[in-house]
Amino acid sequence: MHALIFAVDEINAEPDILPNITLGYRIFDTCITVRRSAQGALWMLSGGQEITLNYHCHQEAPLAGIIGDCGSTRSILMAEMLGLYRYPQISYFATSPVLNNRNEFPSFFRTVPSDEFQMRGLAELVSYFGWTWVGLLANDDDYGQFGIQMVKQEVLMSGGCFAFIENILTGLPNRNAPRLAQVIREASAKVVVVISSDSDFVIVLEELIRQNVTGTIWVGSEGWANSALLSDERFQVVLVGAIGFSIHGGQLPEFTKYLKSLHPFRDVHDSFVNEFWEEAFSCKWLNQNNVDKLTDNVTIHACTGKENVESLVVEEVHRGSLNVYTAVYAMAQALHNLHQCIPGFGPFLNGSCANISSLQPWQLLHYIKNVNFKTKDGGQVFFDATGNPPAIYDIVNWRASGRGNMDQVLVGSYDLNAANGKTLNVERDSIIWTNGNSQAPISKCSPSCPSGFRKVIVPGKPLCCYECVRCPQGQISNITDAVECHPCSWDTWPNLQQDRCLPRATEFLSYEEPLGYILAAIASFSSLIPLVVLGVFYFFKKTPIVRANNYSLSCLLLLSLFLCFLCSLGFIGYPQPGKCLLRQVAFGMVFALCISCVLAKTTTVVIAFNATKPGSRLRKWTGVKLSYSLVAFCALIQLCVCTVWLIFSPPFDELDTDTKPGLIILNCNEGSSTAFWCMLGYLGLLATISFTVAFLARRLPDSFNEAKFITFSMLAFLSVWVSFIPAYLSARGMYTVAMEVFAILSSSWAVVICIFVPKCFIILFRPNQNSKKHLIVKDRGHKNY
Repeated sequence: MHALIFAVDEINAEPDILPNITLGYRIFDTCITVRRSAQGALWMLSGGQEITLNYHCHQEAPLAGIIGDCGSTRSILMAEMLGLYRYPQISYFATSPVLNNRNEFPSFFRTVPSDEFQMRGLAELVSYFGWTWVGLLANDDDYGQFGIQMVKQEVLMSGGCFAFIENILTGLPNRNAPRLAQVIREASAKVVVVISSDSDFVIVLEELIRQNVTGTIWVGSEGWANSALLSDERFQVVLVGAIGFSIHGGQLPEFTKYLKSLHPFRDVHDSFVNEFWEEAFSCKWLNQNNVDKLTDNVTIHACTGKENVESLVVEEVHRGSLNVYTAVYAMAQALHNLHQCIPGFGPFLNGSCANISSLQPWQLLHYIKNVNFKTKDGGQVFFDATGNPPAIYDIVNWRASGRGNMDQVLVGSYDLNAANGKTLNVERDSIIWTNGNSQAPISKCSPSCPSGFRKVIVPGKPLCCYECVRCPQGQISNITDAVECHPCSWDTWPNLQQDRCLPRATEFLSYEEPLGYILAAIASFSSLIPLVVLGVFYFFKKTPIVRANNYSLSCLLLLSLFLCFLCSLGFIGYPQPGKCLLRQVAFGMVFALCISCVLAKTTTVVIAFNATKPGSRLRKWTGVKLSYSLVAFCALIQLCVCTVWLIFSPPFDELDTDTKPGLIILNCNEGSSTAFWCMLGYLGLLATISFTVAFLARRLPDSFNEAKFITFSMLAFLSVWVSFIPAYLSARGMYTVAMEVFAILSSSWAVVICIFVPKCFIILFRPNQNSKKHLIVKDRGHKNY
């Protein structure tokens, strides 16, 4: 009220606004009742205390507009009546979003933002501190229920959840405080948002103190976040560390001086000064009705008028008073703009202007809609299309003061018209939380999921109550509380923590690997053995044992074994396209040549001994042509298989990222597994035929009969490759290649050892047995037997 008086007096003394025009005012006390608000509105419309609808009965200065009321319910009633006549109404504390409706309230304006902005800001503040598990208390009136809807919607949209949502029952004397205290004590949420008035919330706080419910962080709406009632020392145990939205405050130094200059003896005609004095000094003025009561009351003393005004701690930052001050200046600025109108350039019909001495309410309404000015503290004042001012709130933190009570310290702001577009600004380091902590408390239903994990919703629980699960193989999460994991690219793989992707290691059977160079060394050494044997055979080719074992076919077999050992080197090293294309084909061809030679040698032995029987027709097949023809025919079949393979589905190099996690296996894809196994199957068929023929011919009477050696060699050959099949199918990566190299070397050595080592041993270490005489003696021994 004193802010209105001060603003009017200041405007009247200001030469730059409404020069030669004096503003007046009439104050109606609504006594915080709807009836008195309606009565006051009708009095103003009628021009006196006699209510006459649709008539203004007194000739006096015209009514420009109304400042008030402070409550939303009373302002709504007044706005419905004043809107009928388009009388401008500017409220300084009515925050209900209902008043945004311009169809119902066409002439209503306010200097306090709508609750709609505040509730969004509260939800944004909760989200800013990362509180995803909170409680919500609200009055059961329009203010609280609208707040519940808005805050709930915004918090849920930002990913938060509510541990509980409870109403403060304003119709009950105890406000349902005992139950609310129990719910808060049992809840796991550390943060509670309270949308209430201080007169209702104070009853809940007293119950919390009785039940010793402490350690909660309170987030308050402007209804109590700057309350003097709750700043009392007894509430420190509960409220210290609270944070909330407060009406935006500003500096009014002249108004502060004005308040300190007030005195009941000097302003005897101002009844409000006596009220101010009683409230400021906690005393009562003596009168006939309270003399006896004050005499007996030791806590309340009588006012004397000698109290020291300078001892008063008057707030330098004004909030509610600033809104009243701004409302008066908005009305005055609109009148000033109306008064400064130039005829012919006015906003009305034919450019006309309004006469300030006989203005119509709708004329001033036009100017209030378009008012735009700066206050003395630098704030911009204007109204949007719904009559709301720029939405700005102060964020305050409750702290214990040296005087024993609590102070609300400014720690941030919420400004929807911020120049940088950042609506919420909080000085985190300036906030002091419960128990003096400077670190923001954590309020979550479940602990945060670290990098490498993702959140999994638990059925039947709120979204914020989740479990942390390790990311699936091959995926990462590099943020806290990741909702989903992301796969690495094909050439990368997660580290052990699964919070970043690392380049995949490559694997192939290289010469640098111990296994690789050992197999390469064995293959190189082994390839020399057939050449050494070939040299021995060449040097002793005239001897009976060499001549009896088909010298030319033995040389071809040794050369094929030399190639068998060498072809294993094609499987070691980087799998280049050309190498992939030819290595299996080369292996198949040289082994087919090798086994064909063995089969030819076995067949030759059988035909040779059977041709010695009288009248045998096999004599014409005893030449070398049969052997070479058989070798050529058997090798030709393998050549056809390999040719078809290369034409229709040739092998190729590939990067295998699926077989071994975290590795890129560089290998050769066979192209057609059917062709590969047909090639191996044909080698097995040749070996089986050779084994069968040799087994049947093992008892032929010849000291140099190779059949028994061929039997053992083919048995070993088949054993190696039958064992190779399951080993090859179960091995992975470079070990698959190593298994094939090992099988090639083992089977080649089986042929060398079983067929040629016994002959070389006789040639080199038993030369007496390498003679025709020994052959004849042995042959006769068999015949006598």
